[in-house]
Amino acid sequence: MKNIILFLNLLVCSSVFAQVSFVAKSSRDKMGINERVKIEFTVNHDGDNFRAPSFNNFRKIAGPNQSVQSTWVNGKSSFSKTYTYFLQPTKKGKLEVGQAEIEVDGQVYKTSPIPIEVTSAVDNPGDGTGNQIDLSDAIHLVAEVSNYKPYLNEGISVVYKLYVSPTTNVRNWQSLDEPKYNGFWSQNIDLKRQEVKEGTYGGNPYRYVELRRTVLYPQKTGKLVIEPLSLDISVEVPSNKRDFFGRRLYDIAQKTVSAKSKTVDVKSLPQEGKPIDFSGAVGEFELNVKTNKTELLATESLNYDVIISGKGNLSLMNMPKPKFPSAIESYDPEHTENVKTSVSGMYGEVKDKYTLVPNTPGQFKINPLSFTYFDPRAEAYKTINSKAISLDVKANPNVATTSTNSTDTVQMNEQNKNYVSDITQLNFIRPETNLKSIESTPFFKSTLFWILVGVFTLMIPFLLVFRKSGLFQTDSKNKTNKHLDRLAKKYLSEAKSSIGQPEIFYTNLELALHKFLKAKLGIKTHELAKENLKIRLQDKSVDKADLKAMMSMIEKCELARYASAESHSMEEDYKKSSVLISKIDKQI
Repeated sequence: MKNIILFLNLLVCSSVFAQVSFVAKSSRDKMGINERVKIEFTVNHDGDNFRAPSFNNFRKIAGPNQSVQSTWVNGKSSFSKTYTYFLQPTKKGKLEVGQAEIEVDGQVYKTSPIPIEVTSAVDNPGDGTGNQIDLSDAIHLVAEVSNYKPYLNEGISVVYKLYVSPTTNVRNWQSLDEPKYNGFWSQNIDLKRQEVKEGTYGGNPYRYVELRRTVLYPQKTGKLVIEPLSLDISVEVPSNKRDFFGRRLYDIAQKTVSAKSKTVDVKSLPQEGKPIDFSGAVGEFELNVKTNKTELLATESLNYDVIISGKGNLSLMNMPKPKFPSAIESYDPEHTENVKTSVSGMYGEVKDKYTLVPNTPGQFKINPLSFTYFDPRAEAYKTINSKAISLDVKANPNVATTSTNSTDTVQMNEQNKNYVSDITQLNFIRPETNLKSIESTPFFKSTLFWILVGVFTLMIPFLLVFRKSGLFQTDSKNKTNKHLDRLAKKYLSEAKSSIGQPEIFYTNLELALHKFLKAKLGIKTHELAKENLKIRLQDKSVDKADLKAMMSMIEKCELARYASAESHSMEEDYKKSSVLISKIDKQI
């Protein structure tokens, strides 16, 4: 009897002091975003106050389902209680199922977190138990690709359609996984409204709606994968229940569907017959070149427009670059695009607008412009050419010029040094002559000569003192700087008074900036090139922002003389220039 009691005591003690185990496990550690995972929390003692984790980044499909198992084998008892959940991820990445808690005999136990890696949608999703979810009889998401073997930079389209069986109703949906178009230039096409249409899928009648249209332009050759689009859909499915009038009742269920991934094999453009000037345009295009005038005065401006229109990769190609005669000054073009995108690709036109300024009068010819593109329909390269444009430039009575043509050069010699040509506009006019009087008296050993010698001898001590103090060395430079400062203020004032007259305003403003920089940097007129100014200002440790603003303002003055400008824009430029002069003056 004592042995029996001892055995029972040992059995009770072993069950009381047995270690509590509370663990969590998942049916998979890697899954697609359109799949489900089963999570089980198991404890080997009967506990209370079970608290599940918050399941962040997961949507609960079912649970908790509770099961209890108790066995007695060969005198040993075992007990387990399991809480089961079915979850579906709502985002991709490395996610984590948090800790669950349970209380056993007043002690709180926690499970370890479970890491789960969520990838893009898979073609055959599982339900978390190893079984595949059958969606074939209710709903389908299909991606239709217009061309599986396009050329490089040839546009294709992807249309996503949602097919729903006649016995199933869709309440709403939301996107779970946006497809990535690696290796493509992509643009979604806005759908004004989604219209339900009748169609067939697999030979059976279905209703469908177009959810999205996307245009793709492949940017590299080879096999490119279009990742699937995944949707979380609230679906009404018929049940076996009937209402009071015998009508079938519907249950609400959450379904995750995804379009299968698509592989596109992109062909490279043929090398045979490929022109040297080919710049990557693929499609069907037209070339148009025009000017707003063909007769003008020297130093007047005109517009030269290069327009490419048609259908193809308009926003991705390089525009052809025209070449102009050396006597015509050209500025960087203003690029504009009027391009729309439909399911068949981009269409419209792109334009480069050049501003040209002929400096000399004469007859000029702008050679034809050529443009080469690849036509994927004809599978061949095509080159189109514009017509040559002739310009008749007449002498401008307001500007001193020499009549010439595009092949002439201006020759300067000793007889016309005082002439200011259109090419050397920065030359100085010499106001003084070198004429000598025929009856002049020799200066050497004259009375004036000896007087000056005596005065200079008396001034030698004073000159030595001034030289030592440095005043003599800087006096001449200070006078020059003060003179240039006065000129800068003068031209700045004249610029202010000419607001509303672009050519006069920007000429005076440019002169004011040049005179100021010559005074501060101690440079000559021929050293006023922008690159030289930039280097000199950097050497003086001028603030980078102020330096950039000064260079931009000088460049704007050069351009604005030949283009129209608003009064308020001139007033802003005047204020900016005044502030710039003041700030740079303090830094040098």
